[in-house]
Formats: sequence, C-alpha cells, structure tokens
Amino acid sequence: MFLAGDIGGTKTALSLFSADGGPRESARKAVFRSRDYASLEEIVTHFLADAIAQSAGDRTRATDDVNVTSAAFGVAGPVIDHEAKITNLAWTVTRQALADLLQLDSHRVQLLNDLEATANAVPQLLPEDVQTLHGGRPVAHAPIAVIAPGTGLGQAYLTWDGTQYRPHASEGGHVDFAPCNQLQLDLLNYLYQTYDHVSFERVVSGQGIPSIYQFLRDTGRAVEPATLAMELTRADDPTPVIMSRTAEFPICQQTLDVFVEILGAKAGNVALSLMSRGGIFLGGGIPPRILPALRDPRFLKPFFSKGRFSAMMAQIPLHVITNPETALLGAACAAMAQA
Repeated sequence: MFLAGDIGGTKTALSLFSADGGPRESARKAVFRSRDYASLEEIVTHFLADAIAQSAGDRTRATDDVNVTSAAFGVAGPVIDHEAKITNLAWTVTRQALADLLQLDSHRVQLLNDLEATANAVPQLLPEDVQTLHGGRPVAHAPIAVIAPGTGLGQAYLTWDGTQYRPHASEGGHVDFAPCNQLQLDLLNYLYQTYDHVSFERVVSGQGIPSIYQFLRDTGRAVEPATLAMELTRADDPTPVIMSRTAEFPICQQTLDVFVEILGAKAGNVALSLMSRGGIFLGGGIPPRILPALRDPRFLKPFFSKGRFSAMMAQIPLHVITNPETALLGAACAAMAQA
C-alpha cells in the first residue's frame, strides 16, 4: 500500500492506494480539518487507525500493522531540506518524523510543495479533469506552468527532461504585486497601510478577496448594503459570502471583476517568465467556481496583453483544473515512484 496526502491550511486529505489499482483508485480516503489537529502526524495516526479498524474490525490494533511501503505528501509551504513550515497553519512537517511514524526508511517518504504535487499530476490529467479557456498552439515538451489561487496563491512548473516532465516548486505567489492600472495602484497603496510587503497572494487568493472588497468599500468605489455587512460580520470566512453574492450586490461583482483582472495579469506574467508554451493550468479551489468570469475579457485580456509578446501569448493554451483531487493524485504518483 502507498500513502498520499494533500496538506493545506484549511483541510488535509489522505489516501491509501495500491500498485494494482493505481493512483486514481483509492482503497481508503478521508478529509480532515487541519486546524482541529496539532500536527500532521496526529492526522496520519488517526487515519491509519481508522483504516485498520475498517479492515480488521479492531481499532485497538497498532498503526504499524498497516503495510505502507512508501508515502508522499504535498504540503502548503516551501520544502527545504525535507522540512516544511505550513504557510497558513502553525505546523512544521518533517520527512524524518513521518518516516519514524510509518516505520519506513526516510528515502521512502517524500515531501513536496503542494503546487509541486499538483504539477506532478498534470501529465496524468484526463479531458474530464480540465476546462479549456483558450486552446492556443501548445509546443511539445515546452515548459508548463501551474498557478493556483485557493487559501493562498500557489505556483509551480514542469520541464521536460528528455523522457518525461519533471515538476519544480516555486514560491512565485509571494512576489511583489504589480499594479496594471490606476485602480490597482490605489489598491496597492491601500494595502500598504496594513502590510509592509504586498505580494500577489495578498490580492489573488481566498485571503485577498476580502481585501479587495474592503478597498472598494472604504475608498467609496462601491456601496456596502447593510444586509450584506451584517452577513459578513456573522461569517467565519467572508470570502464565500462575497463570491456567492455577485448577482445580488454590485460590490461583490466589482470585487470579482478586480480579482480576475489581476489574476489574468499574474497568469500572463508567469507564462512569459517561464516561456510556458506547453500551457498554463489554473488550479486551486477558486478557478473552478468562477469559470464564467475566467472566460470573460476581464481575465483574458490582461493575460494576453504583454506588449511586443502579445502574439506569442495568444499561442499559449490556458486551462482550468476542475478535478479537486489533483494535488492528491500528484502525491500518489510521487509515492508510487518511491517504491
């Protein structure tokens, strides 16, 4: 059996699978609220105990009875020297601690950045796993890039090594936010009142949507209805409320408009920086929920409009990953490769 995990600031998904079934056929899978646990090791222990209980009908058996032969985990944070600090969660994850828990040699446990795990799955994606925004003219074996607005803003890319695509981690979501017009420049100055460094993640992510909303409200560019203000006050997370009220409240639609315009520019910057003529894939939890907005010129025009390189940009394919378990699939492929 192989163990794969997708570890994020909001949720942690774990899956057991076999070589016979392959990375898409899970023998057991579970999703946990990350903040309900003190560590990844605690979740893994709970998950394996439940797996044993299901297969043996005896939860009192030790977790080391589960025959996990290799494991891989995509984690939401940079992985340095086989250790990761989760960006939006107070966890430190180490390969050695997981190997000790699973009673494996450390080389059979792999930690990947979560977007590296997503990128690892891209060559395995099926037509039903994606929605194409722009077909373009993909170049065989050219670099491929992944950018994923979710809780944060992840980024990764793939290069061809002569026989297959290899994923590479990146923290490009944390580069400086670059405004493209006066409104975005005003947004940057507004955010500077709160942050000494304003990255793209501060704007085009789940945490960025309330910031855009507040900017539009506080600068008088949009009116906040009292009923909406009350609903946002009661909400644990204002982002889903804002994104689900675009048809009812102009301020929510304006927030989405600004969001997709900046995301389009950022995705174009990534494509240009990496010459990712193999394509750009939008991952994360947000893009599948706003597909109509991503087909709009507000998103596509900033992506293509790169001055003297606009003609080349028009040839780059643009896709949305709609399979919510892509990072888990990528981790599963990595675990199998360790066997």
